Amino acid sequence: MVPRHFLTLMDLSKDELQTLIARAIEIKAMHYAGTRHEILKNKVLAMVFEKSSTRTRVSFETAMIQCGGSAMFLSPHDTQLGRGEPIEDMARVLSSMVDCIMVRTSAHDRIELFAKYSKVPVINALTDSCHPCQLLADVQTYNEQRGSIQNKKVAWIGDGNNMCHSYINAAHQFDFELAIASPVGYQPNTDLITRFAQHISLCEDPQQAITGADLVCTDVWASMGQEEEQAKRAKAFAPYQVNRRLMALAKPDALFMHCLPAHRGEEVSTQVIEGAQSVVWAQAENRLHSQKALLEILLV
Repeated sequence: MVPRHFLTLMDLSKDELQTLIARAIEIKAMHYAGTRHEILKNKVLAMVFEKSSTRTRVSFETAMIQCGGSAMFLSPHDTQLGRGEPIEDMARVLSSMVDCIMVRTSAHDRIELFAKYSKVPVINALTDSCHPCQLLADVQTYNEQRGSIQNKKVAWIGDGNNMCHSYINAAHQFDFELAIASPVGYQPNTDLITRFAQHISLCEDPQQAITGADLVCTDVWASMGQEEEQAKRAKAFAPYQVNRRLMALAKPDALFMHCLPAHRGEEVSTQVIEGAQSVVWAQAENRLHSQKALLEILLV
């Protein structure tokens, strides 16, 4: 049987995504009620990390353990990828020994090649192109706090990066309006904007994008691997800090999200991330629950 992969949000149908979010909320309630849920008993997840992470590793590893399975962490020093083994060779071998493989890497074509040769489901835990697992947690969080995100306005303020790309996919899949404000030279993929133009507006003015928003999202100005661009990016993104003044333009009950880690005083002020509208801690926790629901869909 051909395995089912989750490389972008487009790999699940709209109905499947709605079911996944509802299931994640249900699984979370079961967890807090102390209900044992060992749906993944005897299943093994291999976690291949070419980029480091805290939330991704802990959430996937905990998800497998709490669902009765197990997970193994494979750093660049633990595999032959770092020593030049072809991706397709590692995919063939690893997928013959485990039930699912989570990959966090750089170029998106690397995970696509890995999935092509894998005999088991492959999950994208972040590439330079997108971060679909984070969007599952984000939509779950909004749903818990405010109900359906359908027909709501979401403002993305800052870099048109992998998170922004996944928000573009999410706007189509969950049917919401996405207003993106990014400086010239840092705007998202033009092909994605064109493909999902019905749901997307793009501008350079953060005030324009955030006005009337139900949800405000941002990310660091310099992602992993872009440290040498820090000074240049800090200058370009200075007007894009999400602070109290900017948040005041959103709806009074608007939520603030950040995928973390956050740089207080740069892309977001301390007052906002620690304020009443911020749901970043619930958002981070929901990586655990939404990924349990995802693993169920792929493995059960």
